[in-house]
Amino acid sequence: MVEVFKTNVHRKSDAKLICQALMEQFPSCMINFDLTDCDRILRVEGAEICSDHICNWLTKQGFEVSVLA
Repeated sequence: MVEVFKTNVHRKSDAKLICQALMEQFPSCMINFDLTDCDRILRVEGAEICSDHICNWLTKQGFEVSVLA
């Protein structure tokens, strides 16, 4: 399963910290950002992905995030 999110993450340092934190919560997933994309893509790939949890967590960290259809 692959889930793609649109974010407002601009800094590589923020993306790195977010990836590390999400990998602790979803250790079996592959997680990365594409900050060169206009939508500042967060891509999560794995068997068990909880999109609501990811969106809620990122929002609590002060970022905007939404699932791309």
